[in-house]
Amino acid sequence: MMLKNLLLVGLGGGIGSMLRYVIWYYFRNPAFPLATLLVNIAGSLVIGMVIGLSLKDAVFSNNWKLFLATGICGGFTTFSALSMENLEMLQEGKYFLSLAYICGSIVLGIAAAGLGFKLMST
Repeated sequence: MMLKNLLLVGLGGGIGSMLRYVIWYYFRNPAFPLATLLVNIAGSLVIGMVIGLSLKDAVFSNNWKLFLATGICGGFTTFSALSMENLEMLQEGKYFLSLAYICGSIVLGIAAAGLGFKLMST
C-alpha cells in the first residue's frame, strides 16, 4: 500500500514539476514573478476542485487525491520559489512589489482554492 501511494505521489509530482517548468518558460518575467504567481493560483484552484469533488463523489478514491492533490498540485505549486523571489525583491529594495506579491499570492490562492471547492462540491 505504501509503495503504491509513493508511486502515485511521485508520478503526479513529476508531472506537476514538468508543467511548472513549462509555465515558467513561457511566462518568466524579470520585472515580476508572474510564472510563480500563475502556478500557485492555478494549483490552488485545482486542489480546491479535487477536494470538493472527493467530498461530493464517494467513487473518487484516495488514490486520485494522492495523485492529483499531493502529487500533481504538490509538484506544480512552489512555496520555495515564492520565498526566494520575495527575498530577491527585498534585497533589491522593491518593498511594495514584494508586499503586493505576498498578499496577492495568499489572497488569490485562498480565493482560487475556495472557488475550485465550490465549483466541484455543489
